[in-house]
Amino acid sequence: MFFYASKILWWLVTPSNVLIGLVVLGVLAQATRFARAGRRMVAAAAVGLVIAGPVPLGIWLARPLENRFPQLTQDMPAPTGIIVLGGSIDQTTTAARRGQVTITAAPGRITEAVALARRYPQARLVFTGGANAVFLRDGLDEAEAARKLFVELGVAPERIVIERESRNTWENAVFSRRLLQPKPGERWVMITSAWHMPRSVGIFRVAGFDVTPYPVDYETRGSASELVLPMLPASRGLDLVDRMAREWIGLVAYRLTGRTDALLPRP
Repeated sequence: MFFYASKILWWLVTPSNVLIGLVVLGVLAQATRFARAGRRMVAAAAVGLVIAGPVPLGIWLARPLENRFPQLTQDMPAPTGIIVLGGSIDQTTTAARRGQVTITAAPGRITEAVALARRYPQARLVFTGGANAVFLRDGLDEAEAARKLFVELGVAPERIVIERESRNTWENAVFSRRLLQPKPGERWVMITSAWHMPRSVGIFRVAGFDVTPYPVDYETRGSASELVLPMLPASRGLDLVDRMAREWIGLVAYRLTGRTDALLPRP
């Protein structure tokens, strides 16, 4: 129930959807006695699009998340395993009839995982994430697509561990711990996008799985200028606001439901 409720609720409160909805309602209201209110809706949506588009609002939302956990050094101790959270592979276009795996988001989760697997040849490579679409789609689920891609990129099949039942980050943590049965003294590196790392670490802690964060796919550069320079094209800014707003809402929701150990988990 939590999975479906979160999907539906997020669709309703996505900033771009809300702004488009205001425009549509405002235009429709022009033909009614609420025309004045309709004009205000359209004006509010226009202002919102400017703030969420060219204004670097997405950068302001992303920076606290991405700066929360430091990057690991190249000489870190060899891990027992490398856990890759799903979210990179487009399950709609990665269909059996195409025969190719399509990566549309967070490619660093995949590329850095393979790079680490080559650097630490004794470590297991774990992918966690199954079919997270609300409606059933054709083709491979994300876990099977990831296995296919890892093998094509040169990772030995016997090193790959697949967890294919999870549909969100909470299930990633719970099902991975159940599958891997981590033991004291083992070192498990977890790879996910830097902006997603605080919530992921908090969830894994509550699930009783101690992991070492390995943030990738940064959206910010860390410079002072990006806090004031406009986001161009504006569609990039709006997309970033959508994704960062979702992450902050997720942090609040998961904290309220006891699925993270803090509102903004820290190292």
